[in-house]
This record gives sequence, structure tokens and C-alpha cells, in this order.
Amino acid sequence: MPRVVSIYLPELTIERIRRTDGAKELSLDHPLVVVARSGSKRWISAADIKAREAGIRVGMPAAKAQAIVRGLQMIDADPAADTAALERITLWALTHYSPIVAMDAPDGIVMDTEGADHLQGGEALMLSGIVNRFHARGLTARVVVADSWGAAHAVARAGSHDTVIVPHGEIARFVERLPLSFLRLVPEIVTSLRTLGFQRIGELAATPRAPLALRFGPEIGRRLDQLYGRMPEPIDPIRPAELIEVSRTFAEPIGAPETIEKYMTRLVAQLCLELQKRGLGARRIDLIVHKVDNTLQAIRAGTARAARDVAWLTKLFRDRIEKIEPGFGIEKLSLVAVMTEPLAEAQKASSLIEEETVDIAPLIDVIGNRGQRVYRLGPVASDVPERSVRLMGALSGEVSACWTLHWPRPVRLLAQPEPIEVIALLPDHPPVSITWRGKRLRVKRADGPERIFGEWWTRSSEYEAVRDYFVIEDEAGKRLWIFRSGDGVDTATGSHRWFLHGIFS
Repeated sequence: MPRVVSIYLPELTIERIRRTDGAKELSLDHPLVVVARSGSKRWISAADIKAREAGIRVGMPAAKAQAIVRGLQMIDADPAADTAALERITLWALTHYSPIVAMDAPDGIVMDTEGADHLQGGEALMLSGIVNRFHARGLTARVVVADSWGAAHAVARAGSHDTVIVPHGEIARFVERLPLSFLRLVPEIVTSLRTLGFQRIGELAATPRAPLALRFGPEIGRRLDQLYGRMPEPIDPIRPAELIEVSRTFAEPIGAPETIEKYMTRLVAQLCLELQKRGLGARRIDLIVHKVDNTLQAIRAGTARAARDVAWLTKLFRDRIEKIEPGFGIEKLSLVAVMTEPLAEAQKASSLIEEETVDIAPLIDVIGNRGQRVYRLGPVASDVPERSVRLMGALSGEVSACWTLHWPRPVRLLAQPEPIEVIALLPDHPPVSITWRGKRLRVKRADGPERIFGEWWTRSSEYEAVRDYFVIEDEAGKRLWIFRSGDGVDTATGSHRWFLHGIFS
């Protein structure tokens, strides 16, 4: 069953204007609104949070908004720029999340993540990752996954939570109390339905279809069926002009696994030929399956480094052919290289001695396409432990930074230092005992302190901050890495609370 993700960008217009304000002509201290025009009429089409808190609402006449807020900043609407920004975001989502991604204009993106969410660690991690990445780029996002496009679209725009997962088969529980405006009907129909007494989607869904169809046509029934997943709603995926794509259309639908494999192999060879002509290698390839019932299914395969080896790319897809559900038949297969990199031909140096070379890229590809994350740890020039490590691609190049530490470091560093209770003589004596997660541990040996100073050149709040680290060993031989926030004398250097930060092997 397909799973559809709707990404709602409620502040897209305002955030686009703020991001493109390179000269900083717009003040962050004053409310900002966007004004749309139609003939002589001018109204508010978007407003930032300051403007909304001041009482301005979308649809309000611009003159009234000016009268309400003194010093209101007003920018003319630019729908073309908003559409272009949404298109760029959609193309970015295509390369990161799913083979089937489309614009849900004017303020959203829709994705079919069936077969792709495992690459992100599951639906919960995928949704939180989407929100975090959008927030890191200064974009507000609400993300919902459901069984249908209509349900995901409605819940994303009706709620206030950043992420919502609508479980399989539970659409009705989430949408029945939503207003009719979230059903994606034209405003005239919504106004007429409200005149007749309908307020919620559930009320409309429980009404016989015949009288509604007689008065309003088939649109209401179609939208309800799409909302509840009774009628498929195909997503037409976005495709940039420079994307490398090969496809094969069949006069008669196919469905047998061996037939799918045969044509898929031919498409891989054709795609590699196109990549070779352009001097490129593929990092991410999508196999799009077009079915006769106008639905799509996609399989995504990625590589740790650029590749165009026919045999290897064929194997990556052959291992997952059993996931394809042909249904009533497949009428078209498409293979799309959504992420490419330059790849030059390499000549192997001849030698009289057979040299054994170990290439772990195929192993990384197999593990990665099973939904596991493969990465390496890279050093960062920082004395603060949690800032001294960063995740890198498994086959990324060498880095210039290195660790120059004279004190031992634990094998495992906790994601967040955990508070502990300590008995110790201040300021420089090691602990006698600690209590961690409700269990008291007596300290048998200890080494320290190692003092780490705050990075005042990057964070002014750390100008006086220090940490004193100790390596301790309890009576059972467990070795832990703990620290005290502060120097043990001056409270300006830290709270003097103790934390456990790492565990040695």
C-alpha cells in the first residue's frame, strides 16, 4: 500500500523574501506582509508572525492592515518567485528522499515514499529528519505521512505538530473532524456546502452521494474517495531538464519477474552508455514502474561513489525486483539517474607482481541499500569533545584536521552528557563515589583533572566556562569519563554539577 508524505511550508513566501533580502533592507523588528493585487483591489496574501500577532490576517484589505499596524513593511506578491522557490525545494527533496516527488502548489510538496522510507531509518526518523533539515535552512515545515495524498495534505495543513504519522487504515480518525476547506474543493463549492449546513468532512462523508452529485457534480465524491484512499491519485514526479532518463514502453503489459529483470538489465546498459557519453557516474538511480491502473511504484538504489558499471548496477536492482508489485500489469519502465558526479576512465597500472586491492565500495552499497547508514568519523579542530567529531561519507576523501590529544578518550561518547551525583572534595580531588542511573558506584582508581576551556572565540557565553574531566574506574573494573562543569571555585565558570560523558571499553 502506498505511503504518501505531505510537506507543508506555511511560511514559504515570507521566508523566501527574508532569504533574498541580501541588503538587509527589511527590519526584523517590524511586521512584514505580502500584498497581492487584482485590479484596484489590494489584500494581504501572507503575513509573518509579528503581523499576525498584531491582528493582521490573510485576505484582509491592505489599507486596513496599514491602519492597524504602524510602520508595517509591505512587499508586493511575486507568485513566479514563490513557484520557482518551491520548485527548487522539490528538486532537492527528489535527490534526498523519494523517487516520486511533486510540487503541491502553492505551499507544499508531496512524495510517495513506498520503498524509500527504509533508507531513512523508518517513517518516524524520516519525518523528523525532513523537519530538521528544513529548519536548518530557515524553512518552517509540517510533515505528515498517510495512506493517501488527500489525507496527508489535509492533516498537514490542519494541525500544529511538526510531524504526524497517520497509521495504516486510520485515515477516518484523523480527518472526520476537519473543516471542509481541507478537502481541496473550489471555494465556491465549500461556501455552498456551508450554506447547506455542512461544516466537517465527516458530516459530508456520511451523506448520500446522489443528491450531492446532482447538485455539485462528481467533484465532491472524487475528493472524498481520494481522501480516504478509495481512489488512486497519481503523483506526477518532477523531472529537471538535465536529468538523465531512459525508458521502455510495452505494447502489452508485463508482470513476470524474469521479464522485468530482462528489460531492467537493458535499461541499465542504456543508462550507463548515456552516462559514459557525458563523463558521469551515478550516485543515485531510480527505477520507476508505470502500471496500467495509472499508479507508480519506485525502487531507489544508491552507491557510495560514482559508478557506471553495468553488472554492478544491475545487481543492485536485481536483488530488489521481488518488491515490485505489477498488479494488472506494467506498461512502462523508466530508469532515472537523479544524482550524478563526474567519473573519468581510469587505466589500471600494469605490474609483474599481482597486487591485491581491497575495494569496500560494493559492501557499502549493499548495506546502504538495505536501509543501514554507513559512515566514518572525521576529526574537527575543537577541544570540546562533542564538537571534535563529525560524520563523513564512508568513502569521503582525507581531511586536513587531526586529533592532537595527549589524554585518553573513551570509545563511546554519549549523545548528551548525563547528570550524576558525586561525592568529591573540591576543587581538584577526584570523586570518591558516583551515582549514575540510580546505581551507586564506588571509585577505586581515578586520573585527572583534565581542564577544557570554553571556545569563547565562537560563543561569547563560553568566555569563562571550563570543564574538569576525570577518568574513573569502579570496583567492577568499569572505566567512565566524567566531568564537573566549572573549576570548583568560581560559579561564573560553571554550575559545578557533575556529568558522565563517555564509557571506555
